[in-house]
Amino acid sequence: MGRRVCVPGGGYLRLFAGWLHSHSPFSYVQYGQLLQRTMHLHLGHFGSLKYPGLPGDRHHALAEKYLPGGTCGVVSLGVKGGREAASRFMAGLKLASIATHVADAKTCVLHPASATHRQMNDEELSAAGISPDLVRFSVGIEDVNDILFDMEQALAGV
Repeated sequence: MGRRVCVPGGGYLRLFAGWLHSHSPFSYVQYGQLLQRTMHLHLGHFGSLKYPGLPGDRHHALAEKYLPGGTCGVVSLGVKGGREAASRFMAGLKLASIATHVADAKTCVLHPASATHRQMNDEELSAAGISPDLVRFSVGIEDVNDILFDMEQALAGV
């Protein structure tokens, strides 16, 4: 079976561009970029950080080519400690909503191993390219300092 490469961004902005103020899609991109830069401060808690806007990301060249104005506000994090640590992190969030989608005006998080892919064991998750510690973090329009505070207080319980 062939492998599909999906670079997030276009559909995400297209969803909101029709009903938000014309400057709002720019805000989504800005929050996502600010959050991914700040994540470097938290690498002690995260084993991996995936965001196509990062120069080291495997999809960065594609993001630069197809999304020259910036990527989206979805950051994929690998929480150190595996599935249980990822679940504790998610449970500790107060501002972010746990959701099965990651494209909303408010900050949403998803732990695929316990939600959309919960029927799979760790081996099947790995074959699908999903690690048990993966959390998808979709940055909303809240103040970025509030989002970061929420993450920090949730990480304290991991």
